[in-house]
Amino acid sequence: MKAPNECSNIQEIRSAIDAIDREVIKALSDRFVYVRAAAKFKTSEASVKAAERFNAMLQQRRIWAEESGLNPDVVEKLYRDLVNYFINEELKHWQSNSKSKN
Repeated sequence: MKAPNECSNIQEIRSAIDAIDREVIKALSDRFVYVRAAAKFKTSEASVKAAERFNAMLQQRRIWAEESGLNPDVVEKLYRDLVNYFINEELKHWQSNSKSKN
């Protein structure tokens, strides 16, 4: 992939953006696999939701956003939405596994 300043037309830019987006989506999918795997270590719905961990994670993502020159409010919203979705999916997975153990 060419560096942004080496691209000679908009199609090269768009192709690079598409390639990056594909990598981002793959990374999110990989993250989700770990989230589901974490369910086996959880002992309750509260531990799945892990409010304290959730808030600490958001703060760290804000710091990383700032360090990368991104708007921390936008990154926080993105992660808040994403992780809430993952938590809901992990909760379903945890509930399913905890029912099968009983």
